[in-house]
Amino acid sequence: MFRVEVDSLEAYLDFDAARKADLVRLHALLRKAAPGLKRHFHRGTPPGEPGMRMKMIGYGKYRYATPSGTLIDWPVIGVALQKNYISVYVSVTKAGAPIVQSYAGKLGERRSGGNNFSFETFDDLQVSAVSSLFAEVARVFEADPENPVRYRAGA
Repeated sequence: MFRVEVDSLEAYLDFDAARKADLVRLHALLRKAAPGLKRHFHRGTPPGEPGMRMKMIGYGKYRYATPSGTLIDWPVIGVALQKNYISVYVSVTKAGAPIVQSYAGKLGERRSGGNNFSFETFDDLQVSAVSSLFAEVARVFEADPENPVRYRAGA
């Protein structure tokens, strides 16, 4: 299994030199479209605790309670290096469904799931559509910070 074993944002960005420029360009797009979602390094959930262990670059933060009551910090938007892709995870809904679904097929993505999409290089992306998605996510989260918590409850 592909794992990014690092312990800082800088190390994450440097982990794959061939894709660093793609991460930097995606960051610039995110900063412009969603300036209120602050970038941070998401360490993943420690072994033995509920939640995903994947390390990623996070934008914005919220907390949700697991069924056991443990509070988990999670990014509103997460960007993760995968073996063959860069994946973007979004924890916001629109009309009760994951917001990414309303953009499926418009982002230039290679793969898409309910709350995520993946691409190989930044140049694959339809920048205007991705920018619109990020801006909408930021607006929804700013207006309703509990939106991703309700999404998690239904996940």
